[in-house]
Amino acid sequence: MTVLEFTLLGAVILAAACMQGSIGFGMGMLAAPFIALIDATLLPVLVIMLAMVVTLIVVVMDRAALDLRGAGWALAGRVPGTVVGAGLVAVMSATALSWAVAGVVLLGVVMSLRGWHPRVTRTTQAVAGALSGLMGTTTSVGGTPMAIIWQGSEGPRLRGTMSAFFLVGSSLSLVALFLWGAVPAHALATAAWMAPFAVGGVVLSRFVNRFLNRRRTRAIALGASALGAVTLIVTRLVEMF
Repeated sequence: MTVLEFTLLGAVILAAACMQGSIGFGMGMLAAPFIALIDATLLPVLVIMLAMVVTLIVVVMDRAALDLRGAGWALAGRVPGTVVGAGLVAVMSATALSWAVAGVVLLGVVMSLRGWHPRVTRTTQAVAGALSGLMGTTTSVGGTPMAIIWQGSEGPRLRGTMSAFFLVGSSLSLVALFLWGAVPAHALATAAWMAPFAVGGVVLSRFVNRFLNRRRTRAIALGASALGAVTLIVTRLVEMF
């Protein structure tokens, strides 16, 4: 990785962690497409490990607003989704994962813009958890299903509950990837170097929250995610031709 790539990656991680700290999701949606452009083999491990750092901090800060019951039902669905996702990572190529990242991100953006608001029940939370586990383990973009289910929650409750879910879920994904032998050593080293940027993003989010309401932050997250996905698709098409 060149100095320029390292700097750009650090900036993306900083922004993605800030987004996650502000609205409770979006780190993978923003960071994964740009990471894939630099080095697709870093996915999904890099985002998963950095997300664990960010969500741990947010859980501690917003612990008073946690919905433990809702997070528990979602985690019940996350386990089987994670196992299936880890198996896909072990057999899919880095290029295929890049296309999957772009597709998942664009699907999440479209569904969010269409304003779908499903009922929050035990079943819908478990199903969303399973989809999140599958998507998060294969592409590191697992926030979309949970964001759709819990999008009506207030700020602290949304951030705290989603962070608790992603902290446990990301840990499960990382363990599953280790068992499948899908954790490259250079991804672990890169995560260590990027960790300070992730922590800085969470700190920055506390200041950003004073000036951006959730609607504006959500719009920025969707716009940046769509731009990253489109950029990734264009790049892969250029490589093909």
